[in-house]
Amino acid sequence: MSKRINIAIDGPAGAGKSTVAKEVAKKLEYVYIDTGAMYRAITYQALESQINLEDEATFKPLLDEIVIKLTTKGVTADVFINDVNVTEEIRLTDVTNNVSLVASHKVVRDAMLIQQRQLASVGGAVMDGRDIGTHVLPDAELKVFLNATVDERARRRHEENLEKGYQSDLEQLKKDIALRDEKDSNREIAPLRKAEDAIEIDSTSMSIVDVVQTILQLAEKRK
Repeated sequence: MSKRINIAIDGPAGAGKSTVAKEVAKKLEYVYIDTGAMYRAITYQALESQINLEDEATFKPLLDEIVIKLTTKGVTADVFINDVNVTEEIRLTDVTNNVSLVASHKVVRDAMLIQQRQLASVGGAVMDGRDIGTHVLPDAELKVFLNATVDERARRRHEENLEKGYQSDLEQLKKDIALRDEKDSNREIAPLRKAEDAIEIDSTSMSIVDVVQTILQLAEKRK
């Protein structure tokens, strides 16, 4: 019986991490853990509660009150806050524009870190985010850094928004993604960076199927 390894997939916003991670988990029959959705859920709740997003101290009571639950069926993942499904709401523009700020707070990251490590403690997990290979799962057997150009990532997000019926401005998306990269890379707590032992995959000219296949081949060698 082959070993059930943990797979960490990191990379900037819009690189396709979640889509790829879900597919890899499905193919391997592993658990998919969407860390980005967890931070988005907290951001959404903070916006709904109208707390000061700049003030880290205001997050402690919020974190004590909410329970985030992820459920995965095939390649779809639903996100719940206190048993309310917020899967669509956490993808709204306000959430997207503020999630980096919320995720920069130590109290938020510490709370999420405990949950994330617990979920992956038995192995057989695929986890994606910004700091999985460097901070959350530094001992993961396979670490991938998934990247793509800003233009390509903006184009993908633009098409995704249009498909969902959301208004979308491609040029604005390019600016937003470039700004998000800067925020994520320069934050003090667990910044976005490639782990030393991670394998970088540039998905700019690759299909999702190609990226998934590449990761599955890498995983096979580490089992």
